Amino acid sequence: MDILIEELENSIWTIALDNGRLEGIEIDSPHEEVRWGSIYWAKVTRIDASLDAAFLDLDGDNSGILYNRDVRYKDKDGKICKGGDKAIGKVLKSGDMIAAQAKSAYTPAADGDIWLDKEDKTTQMSMDITIPGRYLIYCALGRKNRISSRIRDKKLRKQLESMLDTLEDMNGFILRNAAADLQTEILEREAHVLKEMWLQISTYFEGKAPCLIALGPDSIQRTLSDQAINPIERIEVVTMEHFAQAEEWCSIFAPDLMTKITPIELDDATQDLALLEHRDVLGQIESLLHDYTFLQKGGNIILQETAALTAIDINKGSDARSHLALNIDAAREIGRQIRLRNTGGIIVVDFLKMNKTDEKKLLKELDNVINQDPCTVQIHGFTKLGLMELTRKRRTPSLHDRFDGLTF
Repeated sequence: MDILIEELENSIWTIALDNGRLEGIEIDSPHEEVRWGSIYWAKVTRIDASLDAAFLDLDGDNSGILYNRDVRYKDKDGKICKGGDKAIGKVLKSGDMIAAQAKSAYTPAADGDIWLDKEDKTTQMSMDITIPGRYLIYCALGRKNRISSRIRDKKLRKQLESMLDTLEDMNGFILRNAAADLQTEILEREAHVLKEMWLQISTYFEGKAPCLIALGPDSIQRTLSDQAINPIERIEVVTMEHFAQAEEWCSIFAPDLMTKITPIELDDATQDLALLEHRDVLGQIESLLHDYTFLQKGGNIILQETAALTAIDINKGSDARSHLALNIDAAREIGRQIRLRNTGGIIVVDFLKMNKTDEKKLLKELDNVINQDPCTVQIHGFTKLGLMELTRKRRTPSLHDRFDGLTF
């Protein structure tokens, strides 16, 4: 796996390539006002009983909404409780100051050179604060260690469960799939780093003025963290600023990758996305703007986004293979496409018709595919009309929204 770090109009682009094939793309917009994972010392501005939620002032400019299910509070015995058992108005009131983390990002919409507020400006927040590392996620209010719920592979879960028994004096950590086969010493080192980060952050939870305490992970950090399960051969950068950004994260979480950071000298280094042009990646990125993609062995996929859902249709074309073989190829590409396009919400797929036995085989393959996604994807199965239903909870805006206002 190669990681490429570039910049366009002050937007940081981080690309993951596997043998030249695009497998990951993360973009940080300079106009992003709330970044996913950012931690705030926020003020409760009002309680909405009908929504069972609290509205928050995050930093004087941006607002957030905290639903009851994302509330955390201490009972009389000091035990951390999850919201939902009683109305949010009995736990929080206007004027309260709380520590909260952004569950989603917010970037204004572009209209030419003017950036406009979106209708969904209010960012979803949570009091269940987490700090991600390379192999672990630290849940600041957690009492037990557990395995990431995204890992569905039974063999891998069993392997990670056996690792949990070897960890001592560690509480509140989630093991990621990249933690498999690691030495306990590596996990313990990262655990201490994450705990120390939390201790430093928590010292700022004071006062009556809402403010940003810690930015969430940027595109470089998200990509290096998401790709931790894959062997990374090179981290290519053009500017020393990007070199320093990659080096900072690697020095803390991935010392073994320090020697992989490679400055690339280009004749046209000042040209927009020169590194991506040099690695012949731009064509693959531009194809993500189309509402179709071709399968390598024949057939094609149509992806159409609407306000309510994303509809995906598989066309056989001249492909003479069985419906199952083509559907499995399509499932693999669909998993890749929704990951690259950062598609969120409801996804409905119209696979080619199959019998019940083949449907089970397809479901098994689809389950393997979505295990590679850093976001939570749930398979809801086939409807009575034979359509496959999925949901995907994305962390950041869709790729289409990231491209708004950019020219490349």
